[in-house]
Amino acid sequence: MTFPVLKGTAYTLVHTPDILVHEGKLQETEMRNSPDSDYLKAIPDHLRSFDDAVAYGPNQAFIGNIHPRELRNIEQPWYEHPLKDASTEGKFGSMMSEDLFYGCMKAVDMFELVVLEESYQKEVAKKLNDDPVIGKYWVTLDKLTENPAKIDEIEALIADKDAKPLYLNNKLVGCLKRAHEFDAALTSDVMFENLVSKASGAYALAELFAKNDIKPDGVDYLIECSEEGCGDMFQRAGGNYAKSIGEICGCVNATGSDTRSFCAAPAHSMVEAAALVQAGVYSNIVVLAGGSSAKLGMNGKDHVKKGLPLLEDCLGAFAVHVGENDGKSPIIRTDVVGKHKIGSGAAPQAIMQAIVADPLEHAGMSIKDVDVYSAEMQNPEITVPAGAGDIPMANYKMIAALGVMKKIFARDEMNQVVENIGMPGFAPTQGHIPSGIPFLGHAIEMIESGEIHRTMIIGKGSLFLGRLTNLFDGISFIVEANDGKVDDDKGVDKDEVRQMIAESMKKFADSLK
Repeated sequence: MTFPVLKGTAYTLVHTPDILVHEGKLQETEMRNSPDSDYLKAIPDHLRSFDDAVAYGPNQAFIGNIHPRELRNIEQPWYEHPLKDASTEGKFGSMMSEDLFYGCMKAVDMFELVVLEESYQKEVAKKLNDDPVIGKYWVTLDKLTENPAKIDEIEALIADKDAKPLYLNNKLVGCLKRAHEFDAALTSDVMFENLVSKASGAYALAELFAKNDIKPDGVDYLIECSEEGCGDMFQRAGGNYAKSIGEICGCVNATGSDTRSFCAAPAHSMVEAAALVQAGVYSNIVVLAGGSSAKLGMNGKDHVKKGLPLLEDCLGAFAVHVGENDGKSPIIRTDVVGKHKIGSGAAPQAIMQAIVADPLEHAGMSIKDVDVYSAEMQNPEITVPAGAGDIPMANYKMIAALGVMKKIFARDEMNQVVENIGMPGFAPTQGHIPSGIPFLGHAIEMIESGEIHRTMIIGKGSLFLGRLTNLFDGISFIVEANDGKVDDDKGVDKDEVRQMIAESMKKFADSLK
């Protein structure tokens, strides 16, 4: 069987402290219900600078400048031990500052909802046009020449038209208007979240093209898998983020659609992309997702209470290229896909059995045949102070315990197994962003260098958040080294198929005589 391959990845971060303060849902709710709260008063003392965010070890791992396992060698807490050689540019992507990001939001806005102060707009337009990635791949930067405004005009829109203010270093630099006077799906709140997700997703897509020498017009299909929903009052989450993002980056030959399944959506999307490529429907597919402004500062109260910086100050985004087998890139094993079935049950052991052990055993393998697992790679410095524990470590312990129960490992090997198959969490808590996918860039390097042969990517989701079911979700897939065989199972070509059909039709016609 000729499998599809993983051809390239991109991971990007946008440092957005002002968006955290004004648009993160925890902070926004606090402003509405308790505007004089101690938490809101303490926020300014807990915000990080852009340089602080860049030098933070997990962020450097996310964009590819260090391997996640190198975090084991950095003294904790990591936020107190910044990396001296940190860079905004990484092997897989880069980090963007908030002042550029508002310009990005305007550049992807097709309905003149984003209004920027004229001098700021002129400045950010120049920076984005000069940017080696966005300036090259985004085809809508002319939007940054349109409808600039004076501050008093922006203030009037905020006061009279329910526009959302845009702040930079707590200074007003623009606003975002509602898209409809009374449609609850097109309010300024919703449009803000949608444009944030679209702009950050388009940023990651441009980085994918730049880092992997991919031509935008060579992409056939886009699958967008964030957690936002765009639509209007008649179809509140109808989509399509995928095509709207592809439009920004000049993917003129692509179509696309959105996949939603909370945190597990990226893993579902990768399986869908692999299946479509293997079936011959499309040759080059990109799976991508933008970030979530709602989740910025999501655990902020716990962080402030314990004296931490507000570490959830970055939007995460990614893009992954899945293509036809080239004989060298790591393959995606479409014959080894795990799924949490409706009848699997909600116990942690049942979930791991369904999405880890079952697919491996079906393929004649066991837990020990996978070198590295990647599941829910949330940064523990964010989740532990909030009471959620070290989520990646909990997953690794459960996988190792399942191996002990099946007598694959001895009980006294558990700690070593956990260390061997895992890595520290390093992804921002943006829901869909940490769920397995952030390791793919590192996995390609490790597989192609021969350091590992096989990895399993695991996506898990909480479907009960939608208040429609109490079910969990989970799906996994295998990525492994390419054996170099491309044509071993090509079967018959199109002309042979046509000939076979013609012969069958002739025989059928003869049988009726």
